[in-house]
Amino acid sequence: MHMKRQIFEEKRERLLARFRALLQEHPEWRKVELKLSWSNWGFGLEPLEQSARRLHANGIRWIELHGNRYGADLGYRSQDVLQTLAPYEIQVAGVCGMFGPQNDLSSNSGLVRQAAVDYIRRQLELCHEVGGSYLLIVPGAVGRPTPYDASEFDRSVETLQRVADDFIQAGVRGAVEPIRSAEVSLIHTVAEARRYIAAVNHPGIQHINGDVYHMQVEESNIAEAIQEAGEQLINLHLADSNRCALGDGSLDVDAVLMALYVIGYADGLRFVTPEPLGPGGDPYPAMFGRPDPTLLDRLVSRTVQTWRERETQIKILA
Repeated sequence: MHMKRQIFEEKRERLLARFRALLQEHPEWRKVELKLSWSNWGFGLEPLEQSARRLHANGIRWIELHGNRYGADLGYRSQDVLQTLAPYEIQVAGVCGMFGPQNDLSSNSGLVRQAAVDYIRRQLELCHEVGGSYLLIVPGAVGRPTPYDASEFDRSVETLQRVADDFIQAGVRGAVEPIRSAEVSLIHTVAEARRYIAAVNHPGIQHINGDVYHMQVEESNIAEAIQEAGEQLINLHLADSNRCALGDGSLDVDAVLMALYVIGYADGLRFVTPEPLGPGGDPYPAMFGRPDPTLLDRLVSRTVQTWRERETQIKILA
């Protein structure tokens, strides 16, 4: 007598069947690797050169830059970035927009919403100058899970529309990130991100930045959410179930990988970008701290080793 499988096991079996069929149709994909990047804002105040050296040593050739142009005199200088990354053969995948209470697209303060518009324009300039392909957008402030009122969605949409043309002019794709309800007050799921993008209704804002840590809480099934995002998904933040290095928790890495291959993620400028920030509530304070390089070395090497090992294994087993 066989034990009845759990629902998530049945879903995984269906995903595996789709993945096997895909490899039969495209056997060349057995030799392909997904584009692995790294989000560097979790490295805090560490110099970019030190980060680049670590990423290169672990075989990473893309980086998601901290969107740190908080003012005219702050943040990355594009020429310095390019000169620093070049010896390590690293290119910029995109820029991680950082949205807090001071630059909240959904704020009930016009001054704050103007700050959000100005902030986005500075990050678009950075992204364009360093050759990045996307800018991550958060519709509400990270670290403010309590809504202002019932009009947040409408204000956020209207504010983003004000700057949407700038994405087209910069040649940068706007990618909306759903974040768990413990950290933000709106847009928690892929379905909600798609509704938000439809409301913005602009060709410059058409994509999604997923995050498996947030999906773990807000979606019924991570692999299904990835498939629901489909062609709109252009970047996926990675961390294990405890928001630490891949391999340190219980995330089904194989299911994430199979779902990405099933939606054709190996084609074009679409990235998987580890962002293991550690457990807790608001992770933003980490970006202004001085990290332990030894811990970061282990974080990167453990994550890359786990990801590449599983990427190889699923193709052997399929």
